Amino acid sequence: GAVIIMHSPGDETTAARIDSIELTNVGQAFILGSYPIHFHMIGTVHSSYVRNNAIHHTFNRAVTIHGVHYLRVQNNVAYHTMGHTIFIEDAAETKNLIEGNLIVDVRRSWSLLNTDQTPACIWITNPNNIIRNNAAAGSDRYSYWYDLQTTAIGPSFDTNICPENERLGEFRDNVAHSNGRYGLRIFHNLIPREHPCSPMNYETNKPIIANFYNLVSYKNKRNCAIIEKSGAVRWHNFKCADNLETGMEYSLTSYIEDGWAKIVGGLMIGRTENSEPALDRASPKGIICSRNENFRIEGTKFYNYNFNNAAALGTCSHCWHDQNTDSGGRTVIVSDLYFDESVDARVYYTTPWRTIFFDLTGSLTGLGPNTWFLPYWKHLLQPECTRRDDLG
Repeated sequence: GAVIIMHSPGDETTAARIDSIELTNVGQAFILGSYPIHFHMIGTVHSSYVRNNAIHHTFNRAVTIHGVHYLRVQNNVAYHTMGHTIFIEDAAETKNLIEGNLIVDVRRSWSLLNTDQTPACIWITNPNNIIRNNAAAGSDRYSYWYDLQTTAIGPSFDTNICPENERLGEFRDNVAHSNGRYGLRIFHNLIPREHPCSPMNYETNKPIIANFYNLVSYKNKRNCAIIEKSGAVRWHNFKCADNLETGMEYSLTSYIEDGWAKIVGGLMIGRTENSEPALDRASPKGIICSRNENFRIEGTKFYNYNFNNAAALGTCSHCWHDQNTDSGGRTVIVSDLYFDESVDARVYYTTPWRTIFFDLTGSLTGLGPNTWFLPYWKHLLQPECTRRDDLG
């Protein structure tokens, strides 16, 4: 149950360099703050790092980043841990670097926060941190969880810190697989703007684009990636395969002038030759579209959606609850999509069967640029429309 805790009065008052050691049977369950490596309420720590360590068979996390900025957590291995493994605690922490770590076998804990019952390999409460080149697998729930808060919480509570509207630091070149739910989860809101605690204004408080790059996420029991409510959040070159429910899913988008929530250059594979038996009973969708407007899909490729009710595109995220939809038609804008011959259905419609696709390049409809794809209803079959039963 050993713990290492760093705590001192303020910025740069502690320098801790933890390098190339092994920690096992560390951390203390049911005791708040008793983590294997715990940086606690120092402020800026430019001279500190945690790197090249092996941290395994822990009872309470691996590395906790609490009330500090500019800490470097690099090239560590964490295995068989309890609760959120690399833990950004109060949503006030920024500019920390989490890079090149391998995190495997993360187990739920009933001794910590409620959210530790659904743990993440890396739990992120403020987006303005750098998450780069990590591999995270085998969590009871998630690899990367942006659990973004409305204000800073805990001992750092401050209503002048509004994490869900903060700019994204960096998310690039991470791997996620074999999780109980999602590879990447962004929850609840990520709507970045110049002044995070003030209302959006296109003259005085403009939106900021958040670009997530190059996630590889596979064999998750739900999704490769999901976001609950998105501002100008763009997922670039995500590669998703063998996920039981969905590749990528945007639940809701907010109107961002000239911004748009986007998927750009994705690769969606419904089933590979290395898939698990559970996938034989599933009906995954490549991308499930938001249940409102302001969502685009560009330059994405789809392969091997040719079993059960699998399909490249699904409609109206979370619309199976009556309160989540007014049953109106919502438009998704698509361009430059590619569907391999192994895709039996391009679109699978679900409740309320109203989503409209506007195809800028004709890659979805096959009928030329600036064409529309709608579900079949008898009243829509007008002379200028073509019925295509082979696409959905």
